[in-house]
Amino acid sequence: MNFPFPTLMVQGTTSDAGKSTVVAALCRLLARDGIQVVPFKPQNMALNSAVTTDGGEIGRAQALQAQAAGLQPHTDMNPVLLKPSSDTGAQVIIHGQVRADMNARDYHQYKTVAMGAVLESHRRLSAQYQVVMVEGAGSPAEINLRDRDIANMGFAEAVDCPVILVADIDRGGVFAHIVGTLSCLSESERTRIVGFVINRFRGDISLLQPGLDWLEQQTGKPVLAVLPYLHGLFLDAEDAVKPEQNEQGSFRVVVPVLPRISNHTDFDALRAQPEIDLRFIGPGEAIPPADLIILPGSKSTRADLEWLLRNGWDDAIRKHVRYGGKVIGICGGYQMLGRSVSDPHGVEGTPGVTQGLGLLDVDTEMTQAKRLARVEGRCAFADAVVTGYEIHMGQTGGPAAERAAFQIDGRAEGARSEDDLILGTYLHGVFDAPEAMRALLEWAGLKDVKPVDLASLREASIDRIADAAEPLYQALMKYR
Repeated sequence: MNFPFPTLMVQGTTSDAGKSTVVAALCRLLARDGIQVVPFKPQNMALNSAVTTDGGEIGRAQALQAQAAGLQPHTDMNPVLLKPSSDTGAQVIIHGQVRADMNARDYHQYKTVAMGAVLESHRRLSAQYQVVMVEGAGSPAEINLRDRDIANMGFAEAVDCPVILVADIDRGGVFAHIVGTLSCLSESERTRIVGFVINRFRGDISLLQPGLDWLEQQTGKPVLAVLPYLHGLFLDAEDAVKPEQNEQGSFRVVVPVLPRISNHTDFDALRAQPEIDLRFIGPGEAIPPADLIILPGSKSTRADLEWLLRNGWDDAIRKHVRYGGKVIGICGGYQMLGRSVSDPHGVEGTPGVTQGLGLLDVDTEMTQAKRLARVEGRCAFADAVVTGYEIHMGQTGGPAAERAAFQIDGRAEGARSEDDLILGTYLHGVFDAPEAMRALLEWAGLKDVKPVDLASLREASIDRIADAAEPLYQALMKYR
């Protein structure tokens, strides 16, 4: 069986239109048919990332798409990753490694260099796989970003690949989004769009048909598929914190949402756990009574720590500890729990020192080298295997680090307070392994835990989106 497109690009009328999901679904469907397929995103801007087999860093969505294709994640799948550190600046990662920190204007000039990396990765993947399934970024209709574009039509034009355009009907205005997007494109860009996908539809399809007929008449292009709204999916989010929260359980876990929160996919396993009432607390909200507070990772630890202090959350966290509540800090959250975070080299911005929450007897110094590693070890406080990955700049040490949280490859990792109320670790994905989930929740006070297998949930979700996308797949297979 042959797929008619050696490279096919999925673009969206807006961010979060469903590009990542459609690419993952098509990767799974192609893999089912024995077609060698690989996901690819030229440029990604996200604070959720994954560590690859070749020791680099890519967007989390591409790691999920790799799983859908039956592959291990590789840096060629996402050659350019931008990790925002402020509203106007980002860490630029090329082929999995930090290249520089740039403001938006400097990066715009740098795009010609970045495009070289993009095309290099695409060439390598095209030589190894039958199909390269490409995900765009944001929308191709961003007029201000058209010059030197490497994420959408700029890439499609460079490699001369066809495009399908995805639009989210659940938000309303789907026909305007599609027609408006087309009007912003050049003639050659419009020509390479082979059809549309209407995503997240719920209702009677017969009531939508007049709109589909109108759209095809207006544009001269087919609606390839209408995909349903699927509830209860457990798929890694590309960036935005998922609004879905599990508030049914009796054991309350609270996660303060920091301005530069990173890898909030760490909490997907908790969201799936029926005994847990998981709450994300945003700006201006008070931290409610909880059994466990988890400080998440951050791309800008000192700035987010200062923001947390201004928001008054430090008082709530200290009160929680005074009454015997447990606290876990992950990566940047671990650094915040210590006495101080120093940045002598200006890794995150202006050099200086920020006083931490002082709940762990450790200090952190930011380093210019980034640690990227997949790890496996054991809990130091329970008989349980732990797996995860490290993505951080900084080294943490002090008396509390002698009371390790985990033993990883023969070394102590993380820290625990002397009263055993506070635990800090650099490990992302620490709740994903069922044994580690059980050990951490029992440490926090939830007994007789029956951990949900997140890996199985994720696999089942990939299969669900693939089954739903079968009509799209069949329409593409017939395309000539």
